[in-house]
Formats: sequence, structure tokens, C-alpha cells
Amino acid sequence: QVQLVESGGGLVQAGGSLRLSCAASGVISDMNVMGWYRQAPEKQRELVAVIINSNTPNYADSVKGRFTISRDNARNTVHLQMNSLKPEDTAVYYCNLQMAPNWARAYWGQGTQVTVSS
Repeated sequence: QVQLVESGGGLVQAGGSLRLSCAASGVISDMNVMGWYRQAPEKQRELVAVIINSNTPNYADSVKGRFTISRDNARNTVHLQMNSLKPEDTAVYYCNLQMAPNWARAYWGQGTQVTVSS
């Protein structure tokens, strides 16, 4: 049973910073991708950033230069450092894990609210 537990959301003013963390537990394949998605009210869930276990990150254009994703492979944790936050970053942020051999199977955390006030 794979579980993802997120932490670090909250309320921040525009221009501020937050750091999200996600810890994965259970049987985790050495070949995996961990990442963050977000969903704002009345919008579809969208990719924010992902990082494969070789530490190669990919970012949505909307967060490039402001967000940094990192991971600790030994602890199966992933972090998202969010700087220069904007009101449009307000959303529920979800941790995601996909791994070999069944890459189509997506594991999700419970979500953490990030609210950026103007």
C-alpha cells in the first residue's frame, strides 16, 4: 500500500514563499517519478513540476524561475519550494507518484491548500 503525505501549505501574501513536502511510504520502485499538481476552484488539475529519480526536473511554464522541485531518493520525499508567489498560484496542491512497472497507476496525496492573498 503506497501512501503519500503532504505538508507545508498555508496562507501567504503575494511575493512570499512556501515550501511543500511529500513523503511516500510503502513499496516504492527504484524507477519512479514524483511531482506536484494543483487544482484551483472550477479548474482542471494541472501539472506544476515533476522530477524523476535521476533528479531531472520539469516545470510548468507558469512556475519556471519561481518554483524549485527537489527530492531525497533515500527517503522517498519530494519538496516544492515556491517563491514569488502570486494570487493565481492559489490552489490545492497534490503530490503525485508514478512508478515502474505500472506507469499508468497514479498515486495521490490528500492535497494541501495554498492561498496567496493580494
